[in-house]
Amino acid sequence: MKAVIQRVTSACLKVNGETISETGKGLVVYLGVMIGDTEKDGDEIVRKIANMRIFEDENGKMNLSPLMIGGEILFVSQFTLAGDCRKGNRPSFTEAENPVRANELYEYSASALAQTGLVVKKGVFGADMKINQHCDGPVTIIYDTRNK
Repeated sequence: MKAVIQRVTSACLKVNGETISETGKGLVVYLGVMIGDTEKDGDEIVRKIANMRIFEDENGKMNLSPLMIGGEILFVSQFTLAGDCRKGNRPSFTEAENPVRANELYEYSASALAQTGLVVKKGVFGADMKINQHCDGPVTIIYDTRNK
């Protein structure tokens, strides 16, 4: 699994002009599910997201996690994170998991993230989503469970 994790002051996700999810201070997480990913990868991503210390403490140091600040998470499935641009200019998505399994792992991970005590808002799997987010910092972290 690949995740792009962005610190935000707020975010709003719309589908067909209708607001589906809104969050305050916290994270927007874009999740890409790759062929062969399992619930174990989802558990690893969840552990990293919930405990990642990228919020500032009283001394201005990135020392606090979303759990510590009561941050909200906008959790969005994004198959394009599986894009391979090594050959040519058009990305190949052959490494993306099939939609049925990808949705299962996305839902599994969203549920596990909510079980940590964080408020988790979701996108709509497979939909054309419009997301407005106010990046904070900006702070953007890329995490790939295959890079160990």
